[in-house]
Amino acid sequence: MAKRPATSAPRPADRLSIRLDLASGARIGPGKVAVLEEIARSGSISAAGRALKMSYRRTWELVEELNRTLGTPVVETAAGGSGGGGTVLTKAGRTVVSSYRAIELDTALAARKHLQALNRACPGKPP
Repeated sequence: MAKRPATSAPRPADRLSIRLDLASGARIGPGKVAVLEEIARSGSISAAGRALKMSYRRTWELVEELNRTLGTPVVETAAGGSGGGGTVLTKAGRTVVSSYRAIELDTALAARKHLQALNRACPGKPP
């Protein structure tokens, strides 16, 4: 019987996980930014929670934590009714998302050569 060639699973990509700890006490990381991005996309806190597989309560708690620690609302909500309700990001909310994503990109670009050197020096074992 012929031997089958050895195959290996693709190596997972390196990634950075950024969390910002602001002087105000606000902590902004990938989870809160994902919540804001989903709210912007869906126009709904509950839809954002469903898309991210978290409860409405947890989603709202993350938004409220940002509101409290940043000292300004990151979303505006309109009550439902005949025209329907909805939620949109405020200017502060949009700034949180755009600033976080810019910091994330700049950091990833700055770290690329260091991650490559680390992978060459310490290749690790395949998963």
